[in-house]
Amino acid sequence: MTRPGDDVPEGEGPEGAGWVPDPADAAQDAVLRHVLDAVRGDDSPDVVPAGSSVAGFAEFLAVEAVLDKRWPETRMEPSLDRIRDLVELLGDPQRGYPVVHLTGTNGKTSTARMVDALLSEIGLRTGRYTSPHLQSAVERINIDNRPITPERYVEVYRDVAPFVDLVDARHGAGDAGIPLSKFEVLTAMGFAAFADAPVEAGIVEVGLGGRWDATNVVDGTVAVVTPIGLDHAEYLGADVLGIAREKAGIIKPGAVAVLATQGKAVAEVLIEHCVEVGAQVAREGAEFGVRDRELAVGGQRIVLQGLSGAYDDIFLPLHGEHQASNAALALAAAEALVGAGPRSSLDPDAVRAAFASVRSPGRLERVAAGADVATVLVDAAHNPDGARALAVALTTDFRFTRLIAVVAAMRDKDVRGILAELEPAVAEIVVTANSSSRTMDPDELGALAVSVFGSERVSVEPVLAQAIEQARELAEEEGTSGTGVVVTGSVVTAGEARRLFGLEPS
Repeated sequence: MTRPGDDVPEGEGPEGAGWVPDPADAAQDAVLRHVLDAVRGDDSPDVVPAGSSVAGFAEFLAVEAVLDKRWPETRMEPSLDRIRDLVELLGDPQRGYPVVHLTGTNGKTSTARMVDALLSEIGLRTGRYTSPHLQSAVERINIDNRPITPERYVEVYRDVAPFVDLVDARHGAGDAGIPLSKFEVLTAMGFAAFADAPVEAGIVEVGLGGRWDATNVVDGTVAVVTPIGLDHAEYLGADVLGIAREKAGIIKPGAVAVLATQGKAVAEVLIEHCVEVGAQVAREGAEFGVRDRELAVGGQRIVLQGLSGAYDDIFLPLHGEHQASNAALALAAAEALVGAGPRSSLDPDAVRAAFASVRSPGRLERVAAGADVATVLVDAAHNPDGARALAVALTTDFRFTRLIAVVAAMRDKDVRGILAELEPAVAEIVVTANSSSRTMDPDELGALAVSVFGSERVSVEPVLAQAIEQARELAEEEGTSGTGVVVTGSVVTAGEARRLFGLEPS
């Protein structure tokens, strides 16, 4: 088991168990100076988000600097003791509203956004907690389908910080002690923010796995399991059935389990767990699913079979068959939460309006387009299953005459598997790096890419912005009509690409 301070990359480890910074220390002063310099024009002028003050954003960055001293979410210790103690001290805010709890390997965030849109459209006040974020930690905590402000983030942190100190003192003392991780603190912040709002429904995405994830202190009224594959093998192992058992841990007694289509053996594991805990089951392809799908300008038009009947003429402004399946999951989850059934369906117009409003940043998102330039898409695919869904969507939902991929991936992922899935869909690839300490070295990534694509189809450019520009030039070598660039390989890569194109967190 890894403990705080053990081989932790720079900027990711704690100063020590229970470390609390001096509010006036040099690091915070440096953060404030950086923001002020930005506003004066010495750096990127749009570093301060719209609607946030310079001082408020500086405080937000200072809080993030404090939280970044804790374990990052790429590290975990299998226990719910710390987070249970923390939420108990906070008054168990996660019990103040019914929850749709989501786990799976891919599609969780998109599905969570769709559930949020549906519940909001039928008049419920919602709180949504997702991870990881693309550009800013405020994306993780949403009230009324919108991220909280940096200022509110700081307020919530200050509210929970004294209780964090108490739990750290209890669990983080001594050489064997483990203080709260950043993810555990953020999870408690999300629950507290929802209770303060107050919300009428929570939509909570698992961070890693299920059974031991910090979010699993909730007892979800509805438990959603998106498609399960291999990811986070260092924690969940390489046995997909073992991964399924871990993820099944969010399905609690009396819940409704909304299950995406799975492999036969994985489906059996999930059903067995449902039987053990007495959960009701709704399965994609049986109780609900996609009845029809056709391409449309800017997305797709779908017909969904819900738990309460069919909903037709739905426009979904997202690309890919996988997003249609996510929509079916979201519809069933929303129906299950509010008790919709054959005798009581959701308002079809509300369903249509909700799906038409859905946005999923960094998921086959068009960030640049024009008659005289190559289209640029951004996608957060970071494992082979995600890359396969991306490649299929690029092939079926678009008609590119020439498509170039820009890839920066984490070295602890199955990078060869990602590249192999992308290879049939793109003409050439430009490999690069993102800002994470876990990013794979571009030369190492280039060597892997050559083994998959061949040397003639691979370029190496260590700087992401320059890699995107190089890819656009490669795409446009024979003209701009029908040409495209897709930037992918990591959530961090997708977030940094969005920022380069001037898009704000959402």
